[in-house]
Amino acid sequence: MSGAAVSDSVQDWPVESSEVVFEGLVVDVRRDDLADRDGGTFQRDVVVDLGAVAVLAVDADDRVLVVEQYRHPARRRLVELPAGLLDKDGEEPLAAAQRELAEEGQVQAARWSEVFTLMPSPGISDETITVFLAEDVTAAAVPADFVAEHEEAAMTRRWLPLDELVEAVLAGRLANATLVAGALALWCRRQRPPA
Repeated sequence: MSGAAVSDSVQDWPVESSEVVFEGLVVDVRRDDLADRDGGTFQRDVVVDLGAVAVLAVDADDRVLVVEQYRHPARRRLVELPAGLLDKDGEEPLAAAQRELAEEGQVQAARWSEVFTLMPSPGISDETITVFLAEDVTAAAVPADFVAEHEEAAMTRRWLPLDELVEAVLAGRLANATLVAGALALWCRRQRPPA
């Protein structure tokens, strides 16, 4: 058994040049020319993302709040955690998570803790998603400035027992990466709380 704790490490390979090759509504694409270890260069396209938050809202019966929403790139209606982009200037991740829970879940929580930060596709994107655990949940009014549009207008919500959610993940019936990681992390915490 090794003595060092396993951990990702920060590295920053030299970028010779960089240009934005696409500007979109939610993401941009940047092309970087990187120096390789042999003295040459190679290119990588990077999807530049605002970052996001997701919420594992758990009620007194150990049920998890999920939403169902159509996702056009996947051509599916996915079961997901309440989540959203860090798209409000100066908004901290916890405040964004609290806002998203009220908007999408129509609930609020008295206790909050950060569970983990996930990089869903680090080979092509700089996106990070911070997942929070929200407990002592009560009903909340949808914020007055929130208007559900497009896919969000057809969003539904329900509470699922954690065991049922984990069973669906392990059976391959649920594919949203944040939901999969969040459900499994919460189940593991219930089995063996972190040190």
